[in-house]
Amino acid sequence: MASISKKSSVGAIKAGTQCMNTDVRLGQSLKGNIVANYLGQIWRALMAIAFVPVYIKYLGIESYGLIGIFALLQAWLGLLDIGMKPALSREMARFTGGAHNTQSIRDLLRSIEIVAIAIAALAAISLAAASGWLAADWVKGENLPKETVTRAFAVMSVVTGLRFIEDIYVSCIVGLQRQVFQNIVSSMLAALRGFGAVGILILISPTIEAFFAWQGLVSLITVIVFASAIHRALPKSLRPARFSLPALQNVWRFAAGMMTITFLALLLTQVDKILLSRLLTLKAFGYYSFAVLVASGLSLITGPIAAAFYPRFTALVTRGDDCALSANYHLAAQLVTTLTGTIAIFLIFFGDVVLLLWTKDVGLTQEVAPLMRVLVLGTLLNALMWIPYHLQLAHGWTALTIRTNIVAVGILVPAILLIVPVQGAIGAAWIWVALNTGYLSVSIFFMHQRLLPTEKWRWYVQDLILPLGIATATAELCRLLIPQGLGELGEFIVLLLVGGCILASAAVSAAMLRKQLVRHLQKFISQIISRKLPVWHPPG
Repeated sequence: MASISKKSSVGAIKAGTQCMNTDVRLGQSLKGNIVANYLGQIWRALMAIAFVPVYIKYLGIESYGLIGIFALLQAWLGLLDIGMKPALSREMARFTGGAHNTQSIRDLLRSIEIVAIAIAALAAISLAAASGWLAADWVKGENLPKETVTRAFAVMSVVTGLRFIEDIYVSCIVGLQRQVFQNIVSSMLAALRGFGAVGILILISPTIEAFFAWQGLVSLITVIVFASAIHRALPKSLRPARFSLPALQNVWRFAAGMMTITFLALLLTQVDKILLSRLLTLKAFGYYSFAVLVASGLSLITGPIAAAFYPRFTALVTRGDDCALSANYHLAAQLVTTLTGTIAIFLIFFGDVVLLLWTKDVGLTQEVAPLMRVLVLGTLLNALMWIPYHLQLAHGWTALTIRTNIVAVGILVPAILLIVPVQGAIGAAWIWVALNTGYLSVSIFFMHQRLLPTEKWRWYVQDLILPLGIATATAELCRLLIPQGLGELGEFIVLLLVGGCILASAAVSAAMLRKQLVRHLQKFISQIISRKLPVWHPPG
């Protein structure tokens, strides 16, 4: 649905006044999905980030700049799904709640499959045709031959199309809440993608063309595996699934809203990269891409929580259970703040040490660390909005995000055009911080006026300010107390301890999360006691 009824608004008010003491327990399914999402995301992040120094060593920083452009192309190709992925994920979640029968959901899947494959093929062909122009007139390579760049773009086009189709199937599995399976398979394929790429570069061909060719092969395998899995997961229908225009029409309003949001979000998050890929050399863009990669790792912390709670939000909205919705909303927000905030604050305070230990390259660290700190701050502010955003989607309300993004684009694009040519990459990074500061202060105000209107200050104070404030103070204290000259092993051990201290302080400061932790600790202790202590029997 596209709007929220008065009845829903009244229910939201009741949720704030009557549900303050509502308890929320993480069911086994939700806990399993969150744990699986985190383990999967951590592993996939490790596979994506751990080998970057190897890629730079064998390919060079210019070729790594092309990998950054590949990530940019993938992001923009997401616009071409015309809202199909979030709409399909939502309809799969509604199918589990009884809103669809088997035939209707299979027809919707087949319809979106056909459209997605056509779009992916057209995009791949168009990008391949433009590869010569991109190599000659867009990127600024200093050492890479234009022929090499042209071939890289051509192979890149095929990989991008396959990734587009892959995302359609992943969104289905997430909507069905089969996220344990999805993460197991995705993690195995991520290992194949990462270790295989290193093997290709070291043993066969240290070229950017070989790198992308391997990525394409793994993407093809991924599409086949996930397509087979989703078709087996859905119950059998009375007749074979077929293309259905009415099935697409039933979701077009939500999909159109999501497409508009995606387009505006891409403008807001990718315009800087587009301009920088044009204005900077491939070498400088490679440094910026490295910093973006590290900062975007925060979304790998936030994403699993949002993916696990979004189907639950949707089901609770469908049932009209406002008390449970409010409790789950605050718990999810505190999880995001605690976990994402811990990583972000750790990188802001100690990111240069982490980069140097990881890459062992002083020059690379000096180039990347300042950019990384600013980008991490902006990405943290963005991550804090994920749970409120998914609450809006659960209500089918996309209008607020669209209107907010239109205003932001009107401000952002002129700012980039004025600042980036003068300040370069660091200017673009600070614009990212300013943008998300505006979202956090303005957008959330209007959202809470309509959804859970009495929960705004609880969200600001309990869900955000307390955990982040205590975690920041802990990080500053640790920074002042850490001695110098510890050596690599000593620094690594100290960083682990510091990260644990920041996480513990943030978790204890988040009321609902602290309650969950105490409950699990009590259960754990009681289980230990029941196993260790002998059972007393009265004499006689």
